[in-house]
Amino acid sequence: MQPSAYRWMMTAANAPLTRIAFDPVPLAAGEVAVEVAGCGVCHTDLGYYYDGVRLNHPLPLTLGHEVSGRVAAAGAGAETWLGKSVIVPAVLPCGECDLCRRGRGTICRRQKMPGNDIQGGFASHIVVPARGLCAVDEARLEAAGLSLADVSVVADALTTPYQAVKRAGVGPGSLAVVVGAGGIGGYAAQIAHAFGATVVAIDVDAEKLAAIARHGAAATLDARKMDGRALKGAILDFAKQRRLPETEWFIFECSGTAAGQLTAFGLLVHGATLSVVGFTLDKVELRLSNLMAFDAQARGNWGCPPELYPAALDLVLDGKVQIKPFVEQRPLDEINAVFDAVHRHQLQRRVVLVPNT
Repeated sequence: MQPSAYRWMMTAANAPLTRIAFDPVPLAAGEVAVEVAGCGVCHTDLGYYYDGVRLNHPLPLTLGHEVSGRVAAAGAGAETWLGKSVIVPAVLPCGECDLCRRGRGTICRRQKMPGNDIQGGFASHIVVPARGLCAVDEARLEAAGLSLADVSVVADALTTPYQAVKRAGVGPGSLAVVVGAGGIGGYAAQIAHAFGATVVAIDVDAEKLAAIARHGAAATLDARKMDGRALKGAILDFAKQRRLPETEWFIFECSGTAAGQLTAFGLLVHGATLSVVGFTLDKVELRLSNLMAFDAQARGNWGCPPELYPAALDLVLDGKVQIKPFVEQRPLDEINAVFDAVHRHQLQRRVVLVPNT
């Protein structure tokens, strides 16, 4: 292990993050230390840092839950991971409790989320349970024109909407509507398209709509120019023109805004499935009886089971979901400036912070 391992620590809300040296070893049984290749900056990280979203671990804490890297050290029982390139799932279930045994690992009460329950990935190294790690084939990665740092965003930005699309039952012939076309919404649109759906993307940002139109969306709608009724009417007209379903739409709320949530709920049709993927602290006022009247359903999506990661990664390595146009790498030591820029909506792409070599 390198003796110069370090973390960028959050000591208080809105206080500058501080670089602190630490020693990743010794490791407990079943743990590994991953030398971080890259860690994506997620909207959730900003919620913790700027908005006071509750953390499960007391401060000081290193944020960051979109992590890729190479296993540099292993505790007893995890030695087979040494030297392997991996993606660290954003939610690591214990794998042993009743919920995990019943396939409900995303609500495991002993789960470990980097940057929330345990120290996160804005660091040179991260210590995590080996259970659930997703191995990355670097030959396939190179063939796809990607770096190990690039696929850090698979850990949340891609796998969370992957779970949502898979759970919802999207398939060939489906009509999928994605509200919020940047970040996780951009991946939701690509994944739904890869599953065989025709995708309509809604956003308030013309650049994001133009980008997703090149990568999976068959139609884009600017919510600044239409109210909810007009948006629903435009999608219905599109469905009729394309001979797509006028009922049973799959709606994915990915904006993480109150306005986006209201828009998504207003798009309910008979038999619709509404998947809430984005997060906001803001409250909205809804008429829940619409779920009854439309015989529709709504569900949340927290993380993604580690067992689904390989299939999600395959979509990227096979070129069915594009990452490169939607990420940019920055040095980890610029973390304070990057947080500020992302918070001010000054960046179009998702930032992956890369530790200094």
